[in-house]
Amino acid sequence: MTQVERRSRATEAFFGRRKGKALRGHQAEQLATLLPAFLIDLSAAPPEPLKGLFPVPVEKLRLEIGFGGGEHLIHRAVEQPATGFIGVEPFINSMQKLLSRVEETGANNIRVYNDDATQLLDWLPDGCLDQIDLLYPDPWPKKKHWKRRFVSKVNLDRFHRVLKPGALFCFASDIDTYVNWTLLHCRDHGGFEWIAENAADWLTPYEGWPSTRYEAKARREGRSSAYLTFRRA
Repeated sequence: MTQVERRSRATEAFFGRRKGKALRGHQAEQLATLLPAFLIDLSAAPPEPLKGLFPVPVEKLRLEIGFGGGEHLIHRAVEQPATGFIGVEPFINSMQKLLSRVEETGANNIRVYNDDATQLLDWLPDGCLDQIDLLYPDPWPKKKHWKRRFVSKVNLDRFHRVLKPGALFCFASDIDTYVNWTLLHCRDHGGFEWIAENAADWLTPYEGWPSTRYEAKARREGRSSAYLTFRRA
């Protein structure tokens, strides 16, 4: 990949490490067994309609980028069995944790991708998603690293292309600079309307919100969270 191509993706490795502690024998075996069954193959053309990714009937499609420990994704998948969920997470340990919960719950309305989310976004057809969730993404707090933040003009273009008109982009973070960054980028993009009417709308967690470990850590460290919702024009 050339430097020009890398910059056009506007990620500059938006995620950090790919591996943590070595998976134990059972965990490694579980990942090796389950991942092929749930992994989206980008070498094949997207099914028409895209709902064909799932072995169960689904009415809506929702994407979560960087699902971390998977608490939110598995909660939503169990809560909304008629929605097909696509989860992206490059971190192997997090992928194993999610798939173990999928096996426990039988949530067959989940499919996953284990690499750069921009690759999946570029693979998806136009106007196919009802919602995109970007929850507690890496804030890259140092100013010299802000270019690695996932919210960018080029990635908002990607969101705008794959979201249906009127579909939602939901963003949560406990980092003030990233919250402000996202508000400004969505405003300047022009294709997203922030639907908050008062402070409570963005200080109150989403309906049915399950607290995540990232949120719990933020609260322990004295940081509050913001929950932004944008409608695709």
